[in-house]
Amino acid sequence: MAMIAPRTRAEVAARSVTILGSTGSVGCNTVDLLARQPAAFAIEALTANRNVKLLVEQALALRPRMVAIADHSCYRPLKDALFGSGIEVAAGPQAVVEAALRPAEWVMASIVGAAGLEPTMAAVRRGAVIGLANKECLVCAGELMIGEIKRCGATLVPVDSEHSAIFQVFDFDNAEKVEKIILTASGGPFRCTETAKLADVTPAQAVAHPNWDMGAKISVDSATMMNKGLELIEAFHLFPVGAGQIGIVVHPQSVIHSMVAYVDGSVLAQLGTPDMRTPIAYALAWPQRMSAPAPRLDFTTMGALTFERPDEEKFPALRLAREALRGGGPAPIVLNAANEIAVGSFLAEEIGFLDICRVVEETMQLSWTATVASISDVIAIDQEARRLARDRLQGFRLRRNNA
Repeated sequence: MAMIAPRTRAEVAARSVTILGSTGSVGCNTVDLLARQPAAFAIEALTANRNVKLLVEQALALRPRMVAIADHSCYRPLKDALFGSGIEVAAGPQAVVEAALRPAEWVMASIVGAAGLEPTMAAVRRGAVIGLANKECLVCAGELMIGEIKRCGATLVPVDSEHSAIFQVFDFDNAEKVEKIILTASGGPFRCTETAKLADVTPAQAVAHPNWDMGAKISVDSATMMNKGLELIEAFHLFPVGAGQIGIVVHPQSVIHSMVAYVDGSVLAQLGTPDMRTPIAYALAWPQRMSAPAPRLDFTTMGALTFERPDEEKFPALRLAREALRGGGPAPIVLNAANEIAVGSFLAEEIGFLDICRVVEETMQLSWTATVASISDVIAIDQEARRLARDRLQGFRLRRNNA
């Protein structure tokens, strides 16, 4: 558990920015904000996994000094498309790490999955301001990352709407007066669906989030509520509270993005429309604020705001996340890795929706005794958990095919 406290920065003519994962949902929203205020930012680097077409479009619009693509096979098409632009081009996982090491003051860490660990840590170790949108950095390596942030003088500003909300209303100078933090959850597309009917859910239905426009994997995590479980683990590392001081409440309208309750009975909340450009803009301009094009709340037409207790029997991912947080060590890494494998298999229509958490739970129940003392340890545990999760998948695939 650690506190990432705000710090001030001097005003500069243009803030230098690198986006790790610029072609994903968060990356694209960040690009949108940067393009709206070109004089305020100087783009150092953009990275992507293998989306050459979109990376080229972004590069030509923002004119970064460098672009890097993780897939080696994409190097030649990317190089050809940017020929004559003066933009440096590199490929491979190490090129993405090198992009993170370039001298940008502010780095958006939005690479999805464990692939974002090494690049984000590289940016931390050179003392950058990190806009963190990658859950795995804190879920899998929370203690390691917080320790490096303190050691290297880096700053972490959360980008997830829930953690951004807490960050904005948390009194870091009087943290002992915080009674609890309350993460809000939309409940996803199946909040009102009977449990028995979830067995027949399709990937298209799971990805259709009622409020947020997100990538496929994160949308499925929202549907299972694993997303909220991962956020719970993140919140434990981000804010100086105990695990028992982190609550979750279902708020279908997604207007209140999270809350902080204080010992005097006050509850402070951050509100806004469900548009990721708001928390991204907050992180991008922090400790100042910048304009963003998100729709504004109209309290006169908003209607009722409702709240419910989460159904942990219907959505066991919440229970699994709390168990992983209590277990510590390799448990959160296994939770995350197994979930990534299971969600990928569900999106490929190889297993059912309810099988996602079953695969995760079975993988977590295996014997895990490894220590987590370095990023190399995290990566090794992650890879082993993925292998064992794939082994668990075989039985679920057979049952699905024979059904």
